[in-house]
Amino acid sequence: MMTPLTEQECIELLRTTTVGRIGFVADGRVQIIPVNFLTDGRDIVIRTDPEGPLSALPSSRELVAFEVDHHESLAATGWSVLVNGPVTTMTMAELDAVLGASTRRPWAEGDRSLPLRLSSQLLTGRRVRRRS
Repeated sequence: MMTPLTEQECIELLRTTTVGRIGFVADGRVQIIPVNFLTDGRDIVIRTDPEGPLSALPSSRELVAFEVDHHESLAATGWSVLVNGPVTTMTMAELDAVLGASTRRPWAEGDRSLPLRLSSQLLTGRRVRRRS
């Protein structure tokens, strides 16, 4: 059985985890990259390499997709949340104002000094459960 999630349920589920996948088009190809993230209201905040593939997103006019999911194989249940919207660069002061930003560190090594915000224009989700 599949049921849609409310926006509030989506936000609450996003707050339960720290890794998601950001999808975008670069050089005519779809790219999907795992990232650590924080939530700021409905928005997604990430820190990335200023020279990496995500650094070009703010100058792109394309919307990106961000997805987080979870499943429990034994219980045959799961959920998925999808966020769509544009990406903008944040200042360090804006990043510092995000709850948890001072303690949450990216897992990837290297320079992660470019903070980005995915502004949620569309936030959807669904829960799936196998019928008994």
